[in-house]
Amino acid sequence: MRSMRRVLMLLVVAMLLVACSGGLPGPFSGSAPQAQVSILPGDKATNVSPTLPVSVRVTRGVLLQVALTNPEGKVIAGTLSADRRSWISTEPLGYGKTYTWSGSAAGPDHLPVPVAGSFTTVTPERQLHATLNIGDGDTVGIAAPIILQFNDHVSNKAAVERALQVQTSVPTEGSWAWLPDDNGGSRAHYRPKDYWQPGTHVSVTAKLYGVAFGDGSYGKEDISTKFTIGRAQIVKADVNSHRMIVIRDGQEVMNFPASYGLSSDPNRNTTSGIHVVMNKAQTVLMSNRAYGYVNIPEHWAVRISNNGEFIHANPETTGVQGSSNVTHGCVNLSTANAQEYYSSAMFGDPVEVTNSPTPLTGADGDIYDWTVPWETWLAMSALHS
Repeated sequence: MRSMRRVLMLLVVAMLLVACSGGLPGPFSGSAPQAQVSILPGDKATNVSPTLPVSVRVTRGVLLQVALTNPEGKVIAGTLSADRRSWISTEPLGYGKTYTWSGSAAGPDHLPVPVAGSFTTVTPERQLHATLNIGDGDTVGIAAPIILQFNDHVSNKAAVERALQVQTSVPTEGSWAWLPDDNGGSRAHYRPKDYWQPGTHVSVTAKLYGVAFGDGSYGKEDISTKFTIGRAQIVKADVNSHRMIVIRDGQEVMNFPASYGLSSDPNRNTTSGIHVVMNKAQTVLMSNRAYGYVNIPEHWAVRISNNGEFIHANPETTGVQGSSNVTHGCVNLSTANAQEYYSSAMFGDPVEVTNSPTPLTGADGDIYDWTVPWETWLAMSALHS
């Protein structure tokens, strides 16, 4: 009987042990994972900017692996934080593409949480192209404007201007201004308040890719340039003096007899104001049908506006250069003097024409920046408030 009772007691204990152990879950079995994954932008997001930094973040856990791929299977470059709690993209995305997340995360419970989801970037109606007028490594004059020219109209000018940066090696006060559309699209000019300081190194960055220009248009690509401001050369052109004086770094280096536009005809006046050397050519064919000449070759020609004003050689007016103004608006010099000046001229040099009754205005071409008072120029910025 004693042995029977012992067997029964052992059976009861065994049954109790089985009941207790078999009915309880393991330490995490059936529990929700502790790690929580969030993605930016959210799953199924659309019209996402391709320059938006996309990211994955984990709370109460770490990322085990993560990848963002485009439709072609290319993995997008990104950086995983040292604590493995976040990943952020480091390269721009493409327009009109769907990107897919993959990977996993886990918390202290070691239970995996998938990194999953997708989003689609914006598809522009148009991609606008832009150019900068000053090339990489160029040296320009002290009045050179930076010109950002678009191939179509930009309506969201503030968004574009926020993407522009001008850095200088010496402190320089300057501003962007939006001039009326020309040359096929919108244009923004940048100039300093006063002439550039000689020797200044200038870096221009236009981070336009991904920027919404308005009306369904977006930037096609980023552009940039680095250039240097050269020596300070200024042309002093007083039309009443019948002389053209060149000042370089504060010293007079040329003083030539000249003939300016015929003062009695407003259509032939050399316009008054700060012009900018735009380009130059050894020979230019000049035409003015209203005054009876077409494709007349003129030599050693330096363009100072787009209304036909040049500083150039003209042997036909040599006899009156220094005493009378008879030209159709150009500054006439002798052949030898024109060639000497031509050799010294570079884009961006200021030509200060004074005492003409007709002012230089926006109707006279692309570069009339220095005729605009500084406060007015500031107000022409899209960010002026």
